[in-house]
Amino acid sequence: MHTKIAASATAVFIFLCVSCISRTARQPVHEGPLIAQSIRFQFAVYYLPLPSRDPSTELTRVIREQRIPVLQTNTLPESPDRPLVHAVVISNVKDTYAPPGMESLTHFGRGLSRSQAQALQKCEQAFVMDFGHPKMNVLDGLKAACVIAEAIARRTGGVIWDEETREVFTPDAWHERRMASWPERIPDVSAHTTIHAYKNNDYIRAITLGMSKFGLPDVICEDFSWSMNRQMGTLINLLCQSFAEGAAAGTSGSFELDIKNITNRKVHTAQIASLKTNAAGRAKLMLRKGVREEGDPKNRLIEVGFDAYPGRDVHARQEKLLASFLGWEDSVTPVKHNERLITASSNARAKLPSLRLAFTRGLQPGEYIQVKAPFTTPDGGREWMWIEVTSWNGGGIKGLLRNEPMNIPSLHGGQMVSVRQEEVFDYIRHYPDGKEEGNTTGVIIQEMQEQNR
Repeated sequence: MHTKIAASATAVFIFLCVSCISRTARQPVHEGPLIAQSIRFQFAVYYLPLPSRDPSTELTRVIREQRIPVLQTNTLPESPDRPLVHAVVISNVKDTYAPPGMESLTHFGRGLSRSQAQALQKCEQAFVMDFGHPKMNVLDGLKAACVIAEAIARRTGGVIWDEETREVFTPDAWHERRMASWPERIPDVSAHTTIHAYKNNDYIRAITLGMSKFGLPDVICEDFSWSMNRQMGTLINLLCQSFAEGAAAGTSGSFELDIKNITNRKVHTAQIASLKTNAAGRAKLMLRKGVREEGDPKNRLIEVGFDAYPGRDVHARQEKLLASFLGWEDSVTPVKHNERLITASSNARAKLPSLRLAFTRGLQPGEYIQVKAPFTTPDGGREWMWIEVTSWNGGGIKGLLRNEPMNIPSLHGGQMVSVRQEEVFDYIRHYPDGKEEGNTTGVIIQEMQEQNR
């Protein structure tokens, strides 16, 4: 029996349902720095329903009193040569700058109570601030904008909208995530961005939002499975951190991501601590120009390629990259199928028809099913491994092999395989909130191991 544990780290994923769009061939990004010559982005303050003070007056006071090196301007040029802010009060909010609805706020509301979310639906006024600065001010310009947004919200009684990440924050939530997490010169980029992940055909597409605030492209990873979302999130966040710290693309879009080169101490320390003992901590990536899909940010896009790793398809190459980069643990446990184990397996198989029905009807974003099935070894034995289901038609199951075979040279982790439903030994249903159902045989096997020690 196989048990595999991959290294993972915290990564913010928003699970969405979005229709898929056909994609064209990707071209490598140009060699050199990725930062734009100038940076523009937008924050706003929504009111519940009206401000307690005039926000335009407070903006002037905040800049003067806190000596913030940002100049107020009546227009924001396309390529600002200094840190600027252009701010306007919008009164016809529902028609021109509508706040997110209640359902959206369940995903994108940070720190809001239900009563605040309901009050936001009745918003009558918003204070919209467009910030701009040249690339030399990328960090101090963003920090100044974050300070201004928080101060305006506190002084005028509003909540903060980040147009780039599409999130709403209370002032306290904004300070905790955006300011308190910025003790160093270069912040933890993941605190200023988010990742949206959604099913695109049979697999998952993830894209960052918010990298435009650093003058950098947003990052896309495509065609992976839900079970990889944590590891992919770690990869994406570290790649974005590396970009923000000045890393450049190599020839033909080549890029080596090395955790040891991350200078933000908090990010560096946390990621090093999360690695498995066999992790390289380095990944060779290929950066390509991303293909825009509906709902993507209005920013340059970069797609991550996995071509530097061996494998028959993209899934196998992803598996190799993540296993090498973050490390993994996989063990084979010799098990004799006693009566208790056979009974547990029979009970698990009895639930397969209802699982197939749930899969056919459509699982929630972030939810996935794994089944354990036998594979024949060259000597005629059997190796039982986990498969993440990607299709389930009648009695036929197809999916990605989630273990690295120990005794079957013709198979490899991440490979697409097929099994029959009647061959399944057990299942695990993974829910978006982290809850799991099934794997009763795994509990029994663990008890058997402990008794034999």
